[in-house]
Amino acid sequence: MTEQRYGPQIGTDWVRDPGLFKEAERQPDAYFAQELRVFDLPLASRGTDFQRGVWQALTGVLYATTTSYGAIAADLGRPSASRAVGMANGRNPVSIVIPCHRVVGANGSLTGYGGGLPRKQRLLDMERRNTEGISSPRWSSAATRSP
Repeated sequence: MTEQRYGPQIGTDWVRDPGLFKEAERQPDAYFAQELRVFDLPLASRGTDFQRGVWQALTGVLYATTTSYGAIAADLGRPSASRAVGMANGRNPVSIVIPCHRVVGANGSLTGYGGGLPRKQRLLDMERRNTEGISSPRWSSAATRSP
C-alpha cells in the first residue's frame, strides 16, 4: 500500500536476494487469488520489543477471523495497553503478510487501518467469502481469536 503512513524501513545492511523476492511476490499473489491463507516468509521487521510482540501476535490471528486490540493487549500480559497495540498495529511494516486488517474494535467495529477502512473491509470480506461453507479455518495452527 503505497499510501500507508509507516512503510517498511530498509536497513543499511540490506542485501538483495532474488530467491527470497520470488517467494515474496508469489505468496501475496496467491493470497489475493484466494489460494493462500497463511504466509511463510522470513521477516526481519524492525521495531520496539513491544511492536514486534504485537506483530508476532497478529500472525496468530487465523484467516477470516478477527480479534480486538484489547484481546491482543491481554495476550501480551498488558491488558490496559489496547491503545499501544493499536499504535503498533498501525506501524506494521508488512501489511497483509502480518494481518493487521484482522484487528477490530472491542465491539466488532472497524477501526483504524493504514490502507483505509474501505480496504480493510474488502480484505475481511474476501477472506470470509473464501471460507463460506467451511466449518472452521483449518489452515493455521494458531489459536482462533474473536473480538
